[in-house]
Amino acid sequence: MAGKFFRRVGSVRPSHLMFTTGVGAVVDLPNFSVLVRGLDDWDHKLVPEFTPIVENRLLAEVRKFLNDPAIEQLRPAPWVEGADEPNSPAAKIGVPITPFPGWLRCTACDELAPVEGSTFDFENSKPRKPHEARFFHVSCSRKKSGRRPMAVAARFVLACTAGHLDDFPYTEFAHQGAGCPEASHPKLRMDDRGGNLGANVEIRCMPCGARRNLKEVLGQRGAAKLPRCRGRRAHLGDFESGECPGELKLLVIGASNQWFAQTLSALAVPPTGASELQAKVVDHWSTFEQMESIAFVAFARVAVPAMKAFDRWSDQEVWAAIQRQRNTPESEDDRGYPDLRTPEWEIFSAAQLPTATDDFTLRRDPDGVPAQLKEVYADVIQAERLREVRALVGFTRLDAPDPMDPDLVIRAPLARARVDWVPASEVRGEGIFLRLPEDLLTEWTARVTDTESMQTHREAYARFRRSRYSGRIRGGFEPMRHWPGERFIALHTLSHLLIRTIALECGYSSASLSERIYSATEQDPHRAGILIYTAVPDAEGTLGGLVSLAEPAALFRLTRRALADAMHCSSDPLCAERLPHDPAEFLHGAACHVCLFVSETTCERGNRFLDRRFVVPVDGPELALFPELP
Repeated sequence: MAGKFFRRVGSVRPSHLMFTTGVGAVVDLPNFSVLVRGLDDWDHKLVPEFTPIVENRLLAEVRKFLNDPAIEQLRPAPWVEGADEPNSPAAKIGVPITPFPGWLRCTACDELAPVEGSTFDFENSKPRKPHEARFFHVSCSRKKSGRRPMAVAARFVLACTAGHLDDFPYTEFAHQGAGCPEASHPKLRMDDRGGNLGANVEIRCMPCGARRNLKEVLGQRGAAKLPRCRGRRAHLGDFESGECPGELKLLVIGASNQWFAQTLSALAVPPTGASELQAKVVDHWSTFEQMESIAFVAFARVAVPAMKAFDRWSDQEVWAAIQRQRNTPESEDDRGYPDLRTPEWEIFSAAQLPTATDDFTLRRDPDGVPAQLKEVYADVIQAERLREVRALVGFTRLDAPDPMDPDLVIRAPLARARVDWVPASEVRGEGIFLRLPEDLLTEWTARVTDTESMQTHREAYARFRRSRYSGRIRGGFEPMRHWPGERFIALHTLSHLLIRTIALECGYSSASLSERIYSATEQDPHRAGILIYTAVPDAEGTLGGLVSLAEPAALFRLTRRALADAMHCSSDPLCAERLPHDPAEFLHGAACHVCLFVSETTCERGNRFLDRRFVVPVDGPELALFPELP
């Protein structure tokens, strides 16, 4: 905690710092709430034998995404075992935080005052019980014998889409934008009257008697009465220069839209020949950009020391990679998320599996796909060891980052000044990779592309983008930009069916599983793969229960059960008949929490692009990828 309180007040898992409680997030502790400070205040110097996380492929893409070549490391959160021991070196190591909101309310007398004043004090005297840390009212008028009454966070804050976060101006609010005529720092009371129609909280000034209810600033009409955004970056302790274009919104502490992580993740896969060469050409593009023929490649091998990195490839291979890079169009679509899936797909779809390592071990049954499943899967691979690295590159407020287009919302910075690292975490686990037959998907795509059901999904996608994002898009608006395609809906739906069945079979909870969908792209229209893997930071991710389900008998039982269960839902016929007709803006069809939805940490697209009718014959065999069960 910033200021004079340095003792630990809580703990979170490393993965929480990536997805739930990272830089700029408000964290609810048992007795108060705090804000995670920016990277300028993180200190790894006290961590003995500190080692950054090594994943060069992800690091290179983080540099490109943030347009910052100075980033040199992926660092885990500062932590050392033994933090509960009083006065130990480990007790001084952790993630810096600061109390937020900056206003507290006494639970006994309802007095409202800033945390920085003398009204409230802080106690955290038990190093082994950080959950008992609390603020208390020093001189409460309703104090009873014994312990002084606890003070809790005043539960309202202001936020805008530019990533700013500020305290609610209680004094100015109670006095209609002016100051108190009786005192420069008036004593306030917060009277929470409850009710069923939203917040019914009155702010009262004790010296002059002015009072005002927060109901006045709720809803769309109330938003017009809020002040302009001051550009406060509470996690960085400063104010952004210039006028903020964002519109302030009133939030309650704990609101799910106060913080959204923007992350990049990659599996630690060995480099393949083609992707590794192309990546090196991009990294050394200044050397190759002016080359006019293959003869310049041979000359550069002698004259340019950096060409030693290309000794493994012939002049023809290097020249072909140069030509591919030179012919790559620079379009608006290139400014999206980096392509971290292609190298992974190349590894999983290769005829020869890579040499096993501690980070990545694959196994393919020598007998191939079981005979009963040859019409369902073209390949089955057991991923006995996986390592996934996740990097936090920014965050947003009010609007979640779009999974396909990072420019649709404003990304808030993680630090005041430029830093040479970003926070990261790594998890180890296991998984199953399933590749579907290309002829099966090609025939199905041709069959459903022009159907009324698929056209309804496309129209819903355009409507979804138009209503939510068109006002913030720079340049011309393309309603179908980043449409994932028909193939993705089928693969995504099948993935969810398998995940829900796996959770019943292997002992993992569905929240412990994650998916990676390898669907068609413009450069590779024949991708059709699903990776289901464990993604938890503890020993649960390596129990072996998931890999064992790729054995022939178990995989047949699992697949048959998943497809059979998809035929029915306890919400049918409502679920089975659902399509995203106008004016609906959801992006799923025959799917709901009963039959297809999974946790947000499991699904890579927020439970969108799901529809059972495109996998099994819910409406009829003409739309189903599998008209008949195996």
